Amino acid sequence: MDVPVNPENSESGVPDDALEARGAGQTGGRLHRVVVLALPGVIPFELSIPYRIFGRATSADGEPLYEVVTCGLTAGAVRTDADYSINVEHGPEALAAADTVVIAPTYERGLPYTEGRLDDAQAAALAHIRPGTRLVSICTGSFVLAAAGLLDGRPATTHWSSTDHFQQLYPSVRVDADVLFVDDGGLLTSAGVASGIDLCLHIVRRDHGSAVANEVARRSVVPPHRDGGQAQYIHRPVPEPRFATTTTARAWALGRLHEPIQLRDMAAQEAMSIRTFTRRFREEVGISPGQWLTQQRVERARHLLEDSDLSMDQVARDAGFGTAASMRQHFQGALGVSPSAYRRTFRTAPVGSSH
Repeated sequence: MDVPVNPENSESGVPDDALEARGAGQTGGRLHRVVVLALPGVIPFELSIPYRIFGRATSADGEPLYEVVTCGLTAGAVRTDADYSINVEHGPEALAAADTVVIAPTYERGLPYTEGRLDDAQAAALAHIRPGTRLVSICTGSFVLAAAGLLDGRPATTHWSSTDHFQQLYPSVRVDADVLFVDDGGLLTSAGVASGIDLCLHIVRRDHGSAVANEVARRSVVPPHRDGGQAQYIHRPVPEPRFATTTTARAWALGRLHEPIQLRDMAAQEAMSIRTFTRRFREEVGISPGQWLTQQRVERARHLLEDSDLSMDQVARDAGFGTAASMRQHFQGALGVSPSAYRRTFRTAPVGSSH
């Protein structure tokens, strides 16, 4: 398959180091530019997500952190899957100035969905993208990235109803059907519909820290992450509970993460035996109570590292790890970085929090 993106580069069209290199916020003295590609038959809800999330991200001084631009394969009217069209002012040349490109999903899936290749207009549009541009897809927009050869050998996801077809059409992609999104550095893919919000908030959090992302979530009246917490850099979020029978125990535990918490104490909050509680907990949350507690404590430590000047020992005690060594072990396992490295990253970036 011919790869239209960045033909001067190697097989994928975008080298791994370049994918990691381009950050967000101020890029060469200007705002980080997010360009959203609206293909014919675009789904309006998903198309609106990048502007709603990135367009509302501001610094502590209220200054915007991103510029969001929408483009089409040509400028002008673009069909949607609803009973109206939208007018897009920019053609595909706008992709050449992007720091992040978002591929919105379309019901008119075309050759990337049926034959595993781009059509001529799509190939010509993606050829405008510069090396090092961060690439993001929402829902079935991942078929376009895969058709360009950009997901070969990489983990990715798409809407759950299309994962089997996706894997058959693109066997070299490591498809994960059980996650809300996959963060593979400079290539990020989300599952369907509202998971695009989760992915965009994750990107804002990765770029600017949790204070900025949480404020965007509050303004959008959506949770900053799904129930049970979602770790940075980890692409397997906690599944949504199907029914609530251990919520009292979870709320009780969240209020005393700094204390030793025994499984029998959590079970007692629901008047259940340990065996019944453990089974119900796993059915609802998707992981064991112990794994959930560790996730919550890592999340607590993450916020303290970003938003306080506490020592590592104090952060470890307040998050319930007891010692800095224990926190380091769990932090490294969950996020792939040490607590000190995490603090350096998010306290030196232009975060809109009170650092």
